[in-house]
Amino acid sequence: MKTACIIPAWNESKYIDQVINKVKNLVDFVIVVDDCSNDNTYELALSTGVIVLRHLINRGQGAALQTGTDYALKLKADIIIHFDADNQFDAQEISDIIKPIIDNEAEVVFGSRFLGKKSNLPKSKKYIILPLGRLLNHLFGVRTSDPQSGFRAYTNKVAQSFRIENRGMAHCSEILIKLSQSKWRIKEVPITVSYHEYGQRFSGGIRVIKDLLIHKLSK
Repeated sequence: MKTACIIPAWNESKYIDQVINKVKNLVDFVIVVDDCSNDNTYELALSTGVIVLRHLINRGQGAALQTGTDYALKLKADIIIHFDADNQFDAQEISDIIKPIIDNEAEVVFGSRFLGKKSNLPKSKKYIILPLGRLLNHLFGVRTSDPQSGFRAYTNKVAQSFRIENRGMAHCSEILIKLSQSKWRIKEVPITVSYHEYGQRFSGGIRVIKDLLIHKLSK
């Protein structure tokens, strides 16, 4: 099975080349989508020899993931992996994320920071994530231990079945909702997360909830 790892990046010059070099020997394709960075993220990514796409305007992480996923489909990748550019995920755990797909146990796998592995998760982040998980269950009937994880994988067929429409941080929950309400077999696996910096403030969590409520009311 051919694997493609999508890495959306916006002003990630601090870690982008390190992340790519950790990932690129573990998958068949690495596709970095530079979301119109103001720093040298694009140049650093190019220097690693992987596929680098670039948005001419800043479109948001959700849009960057969709751009990368579309390209992976053109490459006929069998498994598409989403991975963050800020060095918080462990590249060696890519094998854990894709194993249920390879073993035909699932078509979709979500990484979770709440299933036993150690993560230096700030308390402020828990105050956002846990209520969000309860909200998703209440509004959409989605049961998840981690509604905002950016580490996931799914098959080529799954990728063709939907599009990521939310450009902001609510895209994580959007993906979870759309795939949970479909026919796909889903599994969660534990992941390790090491936060170097924590960018999403409480107000960011409120925006995610607002976007989800708008999505619910528009249906």
